[in-house]
Amino acid sequence: MVIQTLTGLRTLGTVAIVGSLLMGSPALGNPLAPMAASEAMLLADMDMMDMGASHHLHMDLKAVQGFYDLINNSTDPDFATNAAAVIDVNWKSEPMSRSGDGLTGFIQSVQGLGQMIPDVQWTPQEILKDGNRYIVRSIATGTPVKPFLGVQPTGNSFEVMSIDIHTVENGKIVHSYHVEEWAKAVQQLQAP
Repeated sequence: MVIQTLTGLRTLGTVAIVGSLLMGSPALGNPLAPMAASEAMLLADMDMMDMGASHHLHMDLKAVQGFYDLINNSTDPDFATNAAAVIDVNWKSEPMSRSGDGLTGFIQSVQGLGQMIPDVQWTPQEILKDGNRYIVRSIATGTPVKPFLGVQPTGNSFEVMSIDIHTVENGKIVHSYHVEEWAKAVQQLQAP
């Protein structure tokens, strides 16, 4: 399937998925206004899809959006329940998360990250779809309050890019590859 973002809306049978900050609301007069991760939009040529496929696509995208909402809300009292709704119990992460694979590893890892960086925000910039795989380019920001990546907290913040590739089955993420610019974060955190 050919993927196009909003810059190429002349789609015929292709799906354009727009994550937060990719585009805002032209109807509101600001095409570059930021959107929350939970407001990511799915634009599709619905004539090319039956309702079952449309529902499946919606559930898969909801899982991907939910992944980033979870990272941004790791102190939510319903975190584990919300995670179980979008992360498969046998989830695999490459590289493996600090707390291991599976739903339990995801929960522990994200909650640990939230303790080190309470203001962490993972904001999708672009979401692309290929079959049941979603490629997400995001910006991660935060100000650590505990040692992070070997750097003691100084009040400095970081802003880095990440690329994730999520495989979604039956509305849940089953496998994630991820790469973050952690070396850049270390430089920013150590800056005078």
